[in-house]
Amino acid sequence: TPAQVRLIFEEFFLFQVGLLLRRRESDAERKPGHIVVDDRIREVARRVLPFRLTSGQKQALKEIVDDMQRPQPMNRLLQGDVGSGKTIVALLAALVAMENGLQVAFMAPTEILAEQHELNLRRLLEGSRFHVAALTGTGSASARRTVLAEIGSGGAHLVVGTHALVQEHVDFHALGLVI
Repeated sequence: TPAQVRLIFEEFFLFQVGLLLRRRESDAERKPGHIVVDDRIREVARRVLPFRLTSGQKQALKEIVDDMQRPQPMNRLLQGDVGSGKTIVALLAALVAMENGLQVAFMAPTEILAEQHELNLRRLLEGSRFHVAALTGTGSASARRTVLAEIGSGGAHLVVGTHALVQEHVDFHALGLVI
């Protein structure tokens, strides 16, 4: 009916106005530091990569890194089919952040996926100086305290986990990228 169409239009319009206001607020916000990408970081990324990136992966990574270098906080969605290389693109963006002295939170929707990501990322970063930690809802209290201390001190550079990453008492030393 015309009344329903009017209500739908009004609700959608208000939603769009809210998004615009939020985007303006975000654009006015400034990050505390500046991300730098140089040949040293590119070389670290090449050493970590087990294969050559596709043109789509290169383009996605370029857009992400360009956003990371802007003074405003980034808000970006990377989407692709299963096996399209989203994780490797995310890892390379994480390397840029970590090479700039920032920590990275890598959140997965399930514990199983978080464990898989942690194993893969730990393997890929094996020869680097970066420490990968895991934080999920399970595990012993002492292990959780240890991981929380590593996060708080900055000793954990890349923290892979579930919703446990966004709970109270999880205080990052220098969080710079959330995936």
